[in-house]
Amino acid sequence: MESHTRTNQNDLKPDITSRQDIIILLEYFYDRLIVDQVTQDIFKDIDMEKHIPVITDFWSLVLLGEMGYKGNAFEKHVPLGLEKKHFDCWLHHFNASLDHFYSGEKVEMARQRATSIGHIFLSKLNSL
Repeated sequence: MESHTRTNQNDLKPDITSRQDIIILLEYFYDRLIVDQVTQDIFKDIDMEKHIPVITDFWSLVLLGEMGYKGNAFEKHVPLGLEKKHFDCWLHHFNASLDHFYSGEKVEMARQRATSIGHIFLSKLNSL
């Protein structure tokens, strides 16, 4: 019964359809990460006012096909000393943030891409 109720509640939530939707998602997501004990040290020196537009460009490309992201996302993460616990925390908060606001095809795509990105980044970092 709880699962059915959750599905009905999610059905009332909109899907991600715009850059503004992505900004809302990411601001909420990073607000969670900067206070989590596992990830807060990683974000203490990051200027979020500069980071949010860049990461919005990235997710707008991934989810909406909007051109604009320039850069190498992986290279930016190499010097951060990330471990599996950081990726697990990142993915937990990303999925929780998606669930907080949205439901739909783009949400599921975001969930799949985030999982894939996390696995790829962690695998590459472990092979350095």
